[in-house]
Amino acid sequence: MVNQQRKTGVQKIALGTDHAGYILKEAIKTHLQQAGYVVVDFGTDSLQAVDYPDYCRPAAESVVRGDCDLGIVFGGSGNGEAMVANKVPGIRCGVCWNETSARLAKEHNNANMIAIGARMVSMQTGIEIVNTWMGAIFQGGRHQQRIDKIDKWCP
Repeated sequence: MVNQQRKTGVQKIALGTDHAGYILKEAIKTHLQQAGYVVVDFGTDSLQAVDYPDYCRPAAESVVRGDCDLGIVFGGSGNGEAMVANKVPGIRCGVCWNETSARLAKEHNNANMIAIGARMVSMQTGIEIVNTWMGAIFQGGRHQQRIDKIDKWCP
């Protein structure tokens, strides 16, 4: 299911955030929609303080169910959001802080989700992270055996 296009040829991307990531989420959402992706926004929808698990877990669950192809979660640092997403069996969510970390998250780890800390990156860097991750391709090979171990040991 990861990084496969739907029968319509359009990928659906799940987004989830707390208040700290709200502004970056909105910018990424607009960017993805303008690029032709379908975005499923699990919230939040304001700067009012909320708890990130309430929004990041449903986004991750939508990826595992196949309702969405990939997911991006946002917060202040991205760490807690990645932790929540990674608690959902079948999710491999990497915290990304630059284009290299985003590219490697896909090429080496076949990440089906990423987490971005809005307090850690600029708006432009956030967009570049998303573009790089979405454009990268899993390399397979020696990396596949590691993914298999993740799936076996951390179901």
